[in-house]
Amino acid sequence: MQTDIDPRSLIGRKAFDRDGHKIGTVDEVYLDDATGEPEWAAVRTGLFSRDAFVPLEPSKLIDNALHVPYERALIKDAPDFGVGRHLSPEQELQLYHHYGLDLSTPPAPAPSTGDSSFGQVAGQDD
Repeated sequence: MQTDIDPRSLIGRKAFDRDGHKIGTVDEVYLDDATGEPEWAAVRTGLFSRDAFVPLEPSKLIDNALHVPYERALIKDAPDFGVGRHLSPEQELQLYHHYGLDLSTPPAPAPSTGDSSFGQVAGQDD
């Protein structure tokens, strides 16, 4: 994805699958812990308003909309982890597997603090 885009500016944009079908609206953007780059977007979908996580790489921003290179059915079947908390390394691994993405180096497990809310969501201050 274009790295010069402020991840907060993605929130509220429409998202489309590889065939141009609308899948929903970007609800939140999640940053990579190591690089601080936008890595995942939670897209609010369908009648039940669940959020589906989609990878921002190799997605593209075209005409002010997020275009995700996956079929709508695959996106809607993505694991649902809820929003508002950072994705754990295990959850990220599940998403990488779901989308068939190459994970050259698995994410390092975070130290257990007993708090499942760790890391950072774009646009939220500590």
